[in-house]
Amino acid sequence: MSTPSALLDAASTERAFPSSSGEMFGSYFAEPHTWSFKKGDLLDARARRIFEGTALAVSVDAYPFHMPLQAKAGPCVTADGHQMLMMSSYDYLGLIGDPRIDGAAQRAIARYGTSTSGARLLTGTLDIHAEMERDLAAFKGTEAALTVSSGYMANLAVIYGLFGPSDRVILDEFCHRSLMDACRMAGVQVQKFKHNDPSAVRAELEKPTTANRTLIISDGVFSMDGDVCILPELIALKKEFGCFLLMDEAHASGVLGATGRGTDEHFGIDTGEVDLWTGSLAKSIPSTGGFVACSREIAIFLQHASSPYIFSAALSAASVAAITTGLAILAEEPHRVATIQRNGDFLREGLRSLGYDTGLSTTAVIPVILRDEAQTALFARRLRNHGIIAAPVMFPAVAQGVARLRLCVTAAHTLDHLSFVLDAFSQLRQN
Repeated sequence: MSTPSALLDAASTERAFPSSSGEMFGSYFAEPHTWSFKKGDLLDARARRIFEGTALAVSVDAYPFHMPLQAKAGPCVTADGHQMLMMSSYDYLGLIGDPRIDGAAQRAIARYGTSTSGARLLTGTLDIHAEMERDLAAFKGTEAALTVSSGYMANLAVIYGLFGPSDRVILDEFCHRSLMDACRMAGVQVQKFKHNDPSAVRAELEKPTTANRTLIISDGVFSMDGDVCILPELIALKKEFGCFLLMDEAHASGVLGATGRGTDEHFGIDTGEVDLWTGSLAKSIPSTGGFVACSREIAIFLQHASSPYIFSAALSAASVAAITTGLAILAEEPHRVATIQRNGDFLREGLRSLGYDTGLSTTAVIPVILRDEAQTALFARRLRNHGIIAAPVMFPAVAQGVARLRLCVTAAHTLDHLSFVLDAFSQLRQN
């Protein structure tokens, strides 16, 4: 895909782009099967929905997941032998493939190799890990930071590492699945509150409890809806009730605030008002890993008590170099953050003018809520025929009845790219 006009030419021919996604199963779903899914089977009744839904999607060439990309990601990607417009990438700052980052990763491999062959506590720490974590702490404005293998693991590290059955967590009902999983692992008492509703938070805090400590949790930017949390209200409630506060910045880092520092900068709030920050290093920062940003004391404790830090392999040198260089580029080029906001506003307003429901979105994450799961999968397939990749999101990632396409704009998208997307949505609405 060299230009959006080339995509328009492809779409005008009504050419159906082949889909290799379903081919990952080989001939499995082409053959007759009789699944039992009995309660005593290794795959019990929970598997029925997955197998029957997948079989149906593959049969009509509309299986929407596992599309193998054939080159590096970016606003334009190669898949199924075609160049296509990527509209569901987390590369918010548009840094994947940046030669400065690629070069830093290559130099790190030349010096350190492709693996540390160890966990951080034992033999997996390189000198550049310490440099990178100092840069992360400076970026977030905290005393310290530590890194683990993913953003998901960062939430496990801090919740499972610090809290247990004698504590309780009060979290937004739209929080990321990793936070809920971490609470289950820790065995904490969990109380959910209505999304972004301060009165609901207060109601949960006022309930009688035997818990020693209470932790309030929220995402900075909610990954399925694209809206921003109520951070000022959460801080006020935290102080009033003597609680602790954790913010997951996975989709806020590099996206919110004038320099991309995240939710605190967006609201003009001192970072120290929040006890624990977590986030991803595989979204705005084009690497792998996750981080916990916190006080020096908490960092030292987690380095010696957090399972994902102690018992999992350290980030490779290439990943570390990509993180350090990505943070440096963001500091030098904060205009990328403004471009994300401009692109988000342009696409969101365009979709709404066409009559699409974009929900609560105010950021780079823009849901197109279609509600019906089958129709959502088919819509994604029709977009693919226009040369556009848009990921469908369905139960259990979202509640039943609110299936959606999740679009993500990046700083690398041009207004021509986004205009092409709007044209495709316009055509599909008329059909």
